[in-house]
Amino acid sequence: MSAPVIDRAGRARDAVAREAWGEAYALLHARDRHPDEALTPDDLGALSDAAWWSGHLDESVAARLRAHAAHVAAGDHRGAGLAAWWLHYEYAGLGRPAVAAGWLHRARHHLDGLPPCPEQSFLAWADAEEATARGDGPAALAATGRMTRLAERSGSPDLLALSRQAASAALLAQGRRAEGLALLDEAMCAAEAGELSGVFTGWLYCLALTQCMEAADFGRAVEWTRTAMEWCAAFGTGDNPFRGVCRAHRVEVLGLLGEWTAAEEEARRACREVPVDCLEAAAAAYCAAGDVQRRQGRLDEAARSYAHAHELGRLPQPGLALLRLAQGRADAAAAGLRLALACQDARHGPLARARLLAASTEVSLAVGAVRDAADAAAELDALAGDVPLLRALAGTAAGAVALAEDPGAAAPVLRRALDLWLRLRVPYEAAQTRMLLAAADRAAGDEEAARLELAFARDGFEGLGAGPDARRAAALLSAAARRRLPGGLTAREAEVLRLVAGGATNKGVAGALVISEHTVARHLNNIFAKLGVSTRSAATAYAYAHGLV
Repeated sequence: MSAPVIDRAGRARDAVAREAWGEAYALLHARDRHPDEALTPDDLGALSDAAWWSGHLDESVAARLRAHAAHVAAGDHRGAGLAAWWLHYEYAGLGRPAVAAGWLHRARHHLDGLPPCPEQSFLAWADAEEATARGDGPAALAATGRMTRLAERSGSPDLLALSRQAASAALLAQGRRAEGLALLDEAMCAAEAGELSGVFTGWLYCLALTQCMEAADFGRAVEWTRTAMEWCAAFGTGDNPFRGVCRAHRVEVLGLLGEWTAAEEEARRACREVPVDCLEAAAAAYCAAGDVQRRQGRLDEAARSYAHAHELGRLPQPGLALLRLAQGRADAAAAGLRLALACQDARHGPLARARLLAASTEVSLAVGAVRDAADAAAELDALAGDVPLLRALAGTAAGAVALAEDPGAAAPVLRRALDLWLRLRVPYEAAQTRMLLAAADRAAGDEEAARLELAFARDGFEGLGAGPDARRAAALLSAAARRRLPGGLTAREAEVLRLVAGGATNKGVAGALVISEHTVARHLNNIFAKLGVSTRSAATAYAYAHGLV
């Protein structure tokens, strides 16, 4: 080979080693088109990696196919097995499961008969995921055990971290929450410390964020979405294919935290950034945007967002059902939730089912189906365990049912739920729970506590921009104010009386309330008649005696 050819090959391999994927793609692509520069099997694998990172998915698959053929021609079963596994992974992402299954079978053909080698870790990972999907917990743990042993034997930090993540997923699927999360923390330490290659770091962030939200571990989700986005911004000089996926997870977290403007903007960016082999992340972002729009009363926009999610293959529930409820279509809402609950399985994680059950409770109560609401709330309570986010959802649902069945028992349940929402710093659900708590307080005869909860709920909704809820809270607060006025006074008459009791003349009252003196005199006549008094001093004494001043 001539010196320029050797130089180009060295520069390309150096770019790959630095994970400068845009530069590597340009150099390898140019070499591949040059008649005098035949790429080795490893070079073809690197070209496939660089094309994938650069968003050229078809070129990535084409180069990987050539790499596999080259490894086979060279009699390199390990190289061929790894290339076959990558083809399985890429075809699965592109929505071609039959082709993906064929390449996984071929990877097994290349690797199964060999002595233990690092490439077999990927087969063990596939075995673990398949076992988890069919609910075979022992088989999943056995597969992750093989994966860990192979990773330790190889000395690869990448494979070791991935094996811990896989074991974490298997444990969480069996309900062994503490063990699973401890392993996940250990795996994430390696990612956050920068000990892993780019693709493994991206995998771990995406998988961990999914696991945290599915397991309703909101604290970890908040922490890791932040660090994941920091990594996405810092890693690589061009597009990072993990950025859109991580951003889609961030949208859901921001929505719960009440940062709705940022959540909607991040949803738009995520849908632009998500690669075509991760469209489920874009669907999740559309759902999260729809939830924000629905809560703000932008129902037409919410309907479009949910439709986009549905188009991408995601059932946009419970958001769509709650939209139908807001549109006055309670029967459609109930039907949608029944279908979603029937279609869901354990793979979706406890949070997804908990949200469906919470919405089912709300919709059932709206149509007067108290027994159905109680059943949904009871299932939610059994599901929640001691997980704070699930416990808060269950408490709010149980309190809502208690309001319908036994109002006197509702307040303690709702206060515990409110405390959890406040500690989790989830403002919209906290304000919703305050609305229910206000009704419970009123049923118990504590009007003052009810007014306080309504005022806090109104302020919370207004701060979020949840206009319909804010107006409802304000209306209930106004009604509560009217109910508590003594002597049958109207709100305006009470304002006039307060000013009079404070020493204001008719002219002063008129100026303060921007009304005419004639109107002030008419209000005073009505006040005197309702209170059975004939002088300002007597009306003033009444105002002080009844707490109007």
